[in-house]
Amino acid sequence: MLAQLPLPYLLLMAAASTFVFCLAIDRWTKTRKLTVVLFVLCIGGCLGMVAVGRLQYQHWSARQMLVLYSFALTGLTIGLFPSRRLFLEYGAELRRGVKRDTYEYPARYQAALYVSVVVMCLLAFMLST
Repeated sequence: MLAQLPLPYLLLMAAASTFVFCLAIDRWTKTRKLTVVLFVLCIGGCLGMVAVGRLQYQHWSARQMLVLYSFALTGLTIGLFPSRRLFLEYGAELRRGVKRDTYEYPARYQAALYVSVVVMCLLAFMLST
C-alpha cells in the first residue's frame, strides 16, 4: 500500500525519519560530531538497503526499501527514547573529558529498542506489500 505512493513522498518520508532521528540524537547527546557521523551513516544505510533489496532473490523495489528504511529508523528512534537520560549523562561525561572503559546499556532499554524496531519493521513489511 505505501510502496505505491509516488517516489517523492517516499523520499520525503525517509528524509523526515532521518531528520527526526538525528535531531533526537543531537538533543540527547548534545554532540554535533556524533550527529553528523550518524547522519552520514543513515544516508549510507538507506542507499545500502536499496542496493541490497535489488540484489536479493525476490527483488525488493526501491520503494519498498524506502518504506522499510523509514519505519526501521522511526522504530530505532522510538526504541532509544526510554534511554535518553542515560545518553544525556554519557554525553555530558564525554564533553567533560571523562572516558569510561565500558558504557553500560541496561537490558530493559535493549528490550525496548529491539521490540520497537522489530514491530516497526513488521509493520513496514505489511504496509509495503
